[in-house]
Amino acid sequence: MNLFKILYAEDDETLAFLTKDNLEQNHYEVTHCSDGNQCLQAFLTDSFDICILDIMLPKKDGFELATEIRKRNSDIPIIFLSAKTLKEDRLKGLRLGADDYMVKPFSIEELVLKIEIFLKRSQKQKTSSKSLYEVGKYHFDSQNFLVYSDTEKISLTQRESDLLRFFLDHKNVVLKREEILKSLWGDDDYFMGRSLDVFISRLRKILANEDGISIENLHGIGFRFNFK
Repeated sequence: MNLFKILYAEDDETLAFLTKDNLEQNHYEVTHCSDGNQCLQAFLTDSFDICILDIMLPKKDGFELATEIRKRNSDIPIIFLSAKTLKEDRLKGLRLGADDYMVKPFSIEELVLKIEIFLKRSQKQKTSSKSLYEVGKYHFDSQNFLVYSDTEKISLTQRESDLLRFFLDHKNVVLKREEILKSLWGDDDYFMGRSLDVFISRLRKILANEDGISIENLHGIGFRFNFK
């Protein structure tokens, strides 16, 4: 059996031991590092499927570490585990490209579930060969987060691009809000739900003049990407 490989950065020895042991019992191969520099070196010298990072690390903190990882790999899932509870810290982590931010103390069962979700998503992205779509008069390049026509180019954020691709892969299908959130970003909390509304508003503006294309809001359920 091929094990998924986790890069885990945590300087609390007791917590690191317990978390690593639990993850290994769930059949993951875990490389644990106790400081940021050691973790970055491990990332540069080996191949991993997902990164789990504490923020308050010696030598190089988790934010710096995530920035360095993202410079080298834009796709690998990153989960922050932190005692920092301020909304500003969570927002900073997500803006740096993290896929999730879990506050300590955390549930190991929830962590394992999130790992499974992000690994499934990343494996689907690796095996999916389709990256170019036709959307009315536009072309959509999902790998480069770009919507373009003969006369204009519109840059998307990665999350907007993820959402548009998800809609196009599930066009004319009713999608529940929680299904979209968990499939794309692994969480359906209030913050992510509000962000989803902002992303959808932007996509609506981009596609406003396209006949036969609309993002329908189904009250109390979710959305349907109508595409004739």
